[in-house]
Amino acid sequence: MSKFENYDFKNKKALVRVDFNVPLDENGNITDDTRIRGALPTLKKILADGGSLIIMSHMGKPKGKVNEKMSLSQIREAVAKALGTDVKFAPDCATAAEAAKDLKPGEVLLLENLRFHPEEEGKPVGIDKNDPGYDDAKKEMKERQKDFAKILASYGDVYVNDAFGTAHRRHASTAVVADYFDKQDKMLGLLMEKEVNAVNNILKDIKRPFTAIMGGSKVSTKIGIIENLMDKVDNLILCGGMTYTFAKARGGKIGNSIVEDDKLQLALDIIELAKKKGVNLVLGSDCVAADAFSNDANTQVCPADNIPDGWEGLDAGPDSIIAFRNAIVPAKTILWNGPAGVFEFENFTRGSRAIADAIVEATDNGAFSLVGGGDSVACVNKFGLADSVSYVSTGGGALLEAIEGKILPGVAAVED
Repeated sequence: MSKFENYDFKNKKALVRVDFNVPLDENGNITDDTRIRGALPTLKKILADGGSLIIMSHMGKPKGKVNEKMSLSQIREAVAKALGTDVKFAPDCATAAEAAKDLKPGEVLLLENLRFHPEEEGKPVGIDKNDPGYDDAKKEMKERQKDFAKILASYGDVYVNDAFGTAHRRHASTAVVADYFDKQDKMLGLLMEKEVNAVNNILKDIKRPFTAIMGGSKVSTKIGIIENLMDKVDNLILCGGMTYTFAKARGGKIGNSIVEDDKLQLALDIIELAKKKGVNLVLGSDCVAADAFSNDANTQVCPADNIPDGWEGLDAGPDSIIAFRNAIVPAKTILWNGPAGVFEFENFTRGSRAIADAIVEATDNGAFSLVGGGDSVACVNKFGLADSVSYVSTGGGALLEAIEGKILPGVAAVED
């Protein structure tokens, strides 16, 4: 059993960092409660043991200022309903000492958005990086961040980090706060443990063949991951908008398709690196092109490197789908990050749906499949297939940095 599962929270005040940065509509209603549901096993275990909960999270990017549109008060009732108990609310996370002190076993306190305080992220406010006084301002903010973390730490007897989505940030609540707890009283929550184990399955405990699918619009945002995966994968599928950067790099005609003109040489370098490493690089050979960026646009299937002027590639074509499937179905380890097309438009979902279906088939045949990144998660949720893959990661940037091989501060802080 894990450290968290073995820990007895009876009569303990547990300070738990979660990722409740959930999407809200214009009326403040939650449109996807996946992140709240993901944290429930950790939160309920603490309450079941007879402990009390002090829940802290961020929402959005308020940049160190109070913004009511990003107030966690909007989700208090949803959290209460999910936990099946009343949830108290502290309107300022930095002045919640009395509210935390008064908590009785079984009670829950939700703190206001951590990022309403600039100390949470630890970035100097109102000064540019190139200004002469920036370094001094940075040092001052780091001290303020420590003080802020110390205040947060004073609320609890034990610290639990269950926010994988922010594990790649050295923020006050995700890493610095852990410095104020003894080793035996700081730990990863159940969701974090599952996330870390899923990443380890992908990077360390690899069952072969290993197929990684990288989609999305830009090669530049995925280059670190691509380079790290080259030493690990057998098959690498690069799809989505980045298809057209590769097509143009090789002299193709891509019409109005999205492209990174300053990354054409990088695309050629990736092709050469795959050859050098013996990786089967699968690029889209054809696409579904449209005469406008719209679900109702006219469409035609054409080679990905021969798209007519005025047309743009918005989805993978039938030949590409067959190639993707051939690389996915026999795999025993699968990583998917990024869609194959503009899946938000119903008429351009076929490529992403085909990838999802192939992953489900491989998973049924015994493969370990990890789906991560906001768009890929949205894909499997849209298709109703989230329960048919091995693991769906809640962490976008954190997952990507872990796959790049970077140390995650939020994990390192509690694991020493």
